Amino acid sequence: MIDTTVRGTIPILDLKQQYAAIQDEINAAIQGVLESTQFVLGPAVKELERRVAAYCECQHGVGVASGTDALRLSLAALEIGAGDEVITTPFTFIATGNTISHCGAEPVFVDIDPRTYNLDPAAVEAAITPRTKAIVPVHLYGQAAEMDAITEVAERHGLLVIEDCAQAIGARYKGKRLGSIGQVGCLSFFPSKNLGAYGDAGMVVTNDSVLGEKIDVLRRQGGQKKYYHEVLGFNSRLDTLQAAILNVKLNYLEKWNEGRRTVAHRYNNMLSGLPVITPYESPDGYHVYHQYTIRSPQRDNLSAYLKEQGVATMIYYPVPLHRQPLYAEMAASHFPNAELAAREVLSLPVFPELTERDQEFIANSIRGFFHGR
Repeated sequence: MIDTTVRGTIPILDLKQQYAAIQDEINAAIQGVLESTQFVLGPAVKELERRVAAYCECQHGVGVASGTDALRLSLAALEIGAGDEVITTPFTFIATGNTISHCGAEPVFVDIDPRTYNLDPAAVEAAITPRTKAIVPVHLYGQAAEMDAITEVAERHGLLVIEDCAQAIGARYKGKRLGSIGQVGCLSFFPSKNLGAYGDAGMVVTNDSVLGEKIDVLRRQGGQKKYYHEVLGFNSRLDTLQAAILNVKLNYLEKWNEGRRTVAHRYNNMLSGLPVITPYESPDGYHVYHQYTIRSPQRDNLSAYLKEQGVATMIYYPVPLHRQPLYAEMAASHFPNAELAAREVLSLPVFPELTERDQEFIANSIRGFFHGR
């Protein structure tokens, strides 16, 4: 029976609770940057680069302006451009595709594994042509793509692997941190991420020192020395204020990821027996549940019902990239698993502070929808 106690909306994410718990540390970090007046590539940026690289089991970290720029600069540093093809998933945020297009290359979309929502390695292999230069696996919702199979295909065909880890910081694949498996890992610190800044921010991590140096130069307008520019670069520097905030929050990331996993496992139990598909968690990985995403053919009606009950939901993502107006020339392509997922997925509230009581209310609301209440 649904709890009818008067309550406010249960949000998809509650950053107010997170801030309240670490408010003094955050405010002190911000004040320290204000007093230092070193607002661009200050000491906090270098500290964060070192710490995040180590956390991701990489040798180098380069802070950039956003997760999108992490992808864009990685593609540029790997000299991917006009005439090249880059294989990726159509079931992702637009940045994965448009950064490939921006560098002059052609995104080649292939279908997904319907359980994990990540790239299907067999589909990747079938899409390779003489023009293929790289593969961009996206670790969607916080779960690792099948990296052994993807890297085996890449090595056999001489291809680069750029990991899109925007939703998966802290996740693992067979014991390895995501971001450490391909040539580069691209991180987003958008505020809603498991490790989120208070604005846009991102980072590239890599074990290739030469590649790390190239990305460092590219983010500084293409030069190492002020007013001397060796290559065509970008203005994509991680703000010191954001780095200071992230340095505080990084101390809590493992705890927060474990909290998300606890919430996810409670959902699994609470939703058992209902006509929804709960998230699959690969035994090869450590899922960090950036999203807790269920599936139902009645997704739209269920979402509307939950909204009436005061439960926020989100759809990640309602339109696959090959059906976006941007890629109208690909509209005839057919990726059945991605297209079906886009019609059925629904993300429920998930954050470490979500109470068991609120989860019970959400689960009971879903039960009420299917039982006709």
